[in-house]
Amino acid sequence: MTVDTSPESGPEPSPQSALSTAAARNLATTTKSRPQMQEITSRWLLRMLPWVEVAGGAYRVNRRLTYTVGDGRIEFVQDGASVRVIPRELGELSLLRGFDDDEVLAALAGRCAQRDFQPGDVLVERGTPAEQLHLVAHGRIDQISVGPYGDETVTKVVADGDRFGQDALVDENAVWEYTAVARTSGTLLTLARSDFAGVLAGSPSLQAHIQEFSALPEQAQNRLGEAEIAMSAGHTGEVPLPGAFVDYELKPREYELSLAQTVLKVHTRVADLYNEPMNQTEQQLRLTIEALRERQEYELVNNREFGLLHNAAFNQRIQPQSGPPTPDDLDELISRRRGSKFFLAHPRAIAAIGREFNARGLYPDHVDVGGQNVPAWRGVPILPCNKIPITPENTSSILVMRTGEDNQGVIGLNQTGLPDEFEPGVSVRFMGIDEKAIISYLVTTYYSAAVLVPDALGVLENVQIARTSG
Repeated sequence: MTVDTSPESGPEPSPQSALSTAAARNLATTTKSRPQMQEITSRWLLRMLPWVEVAGGAYRVNRRLTYTVGDGRIEFVQDGASVRVIPRELGELSLLRGFDDDEVLAALAGRCAQRDFQPGDVLVERGTPAEQLHLVAHGRIDQISVGPYGDETVTKVVADGDRFGQDALVDENAVWEYTAVARTSGTLLTLARSDFAGVLAGSPSLQAHIQEFSALPEQAQNRLGEAEIAMSAGHTGEVPLPGAFVDYELKPREYELSLAQTVLKVHTRVADLYNEPMNQTEQQLRLTIEALRERQEYELVNNREFGLLHNAAFNQRIQPQSGPPTPDDLDELISRRRGSKFFLAHPRAIAAIGREFNARGLYPDHVDVGGQNVPAWRGVPILPCNKIPITPENTSSILVMRTGEDNQGVIGLNQTGLPDEFEPGVSVRFMGIDEKAIISYLVTTYYSAAVLVPDALGVLENVQIARTSG
């Protein structure tokens, strides 16, 4: 059988008479966008902070002398289900402030007994003898007392790193002035007065420290712990007036400017040949500076030296009453300072605020901030910041602050007029071309933040942001 392999007969294709679309596309100039970047956020913190020029590279915060005794958080070590206090952390107790005998502190830490608790457990009861110091390793506890009209009210919420009952260690007549009820499950470490007395009896150094602590004179202070300015008011006649002066801190804190840097590299071939219609070097630089600004905001929130989360005073940190951020919690937060300028919260925390408002039939106001309509509570804008961390347990923090030097608030620190300044506060320095024809630019920005007085910044901690079932 013979197979015919010749081409099928039919009309021959006509010759091309116009440029094909594929070829035309190669020669056409398309309509295109600038390079886009998903990392760019609104960066409200950078926009809202008043920036102070720091010409010398450091900013000193001078304050009135404040008597601060043992107001820090206590840290613990976890080994599986076992928890123990770090001996040196007991120095955060006012009673042991400045005591540095490691052997005695280790003995006290070893006498601390672990106690796990569940929601609803009554840990101490109002009116009963206080015989133990309680250190909160984990969990949230309500301190409940009786109000002026006989109703029970939550006077304070304590959580991780807090403590209560210190007076019980040295005062045999101490009684609990509140009932402590566990809001969540957690762990306490307790130090009994008898155990403390046993260590005290065998330690001459601790005995001397306790005697010195008891003999400290009463310092004249105002309600904020600052050295009091003596004065007289409401008198008549020629009475002797008290002498006064304003005492300052002898070692005020200095904030040194931190920095964020990167080296931008561009091949000369790209810079020479691909600059139409957009300058490739400019676009590379624009996106690099955007990333630099994002890192700057992250550091202003999270840096352990000057970040706002780590520099909020401990007495300006509060716990939510029930877990999610309620209007009552926001009221508590702004009531602790005058002139609150704005809230700052993770977008998921703002969503949790909205759910709590909706559940109560409340609708927050909206205010204009820089031409944008944003939600507000009591007239204070609630601004998003995705740099605020979220823990694996779905908790976060909400910040509120007063800003500006004139208001004794929170300020940003920077320096402008830098050599090779590309935009205010950002320097772009040409570093040369290497043997591979790569152009290098050093991109730098300098910044920090300062809290001028402690009540300028407040934090609502351990806010539950997960959507509850049901």
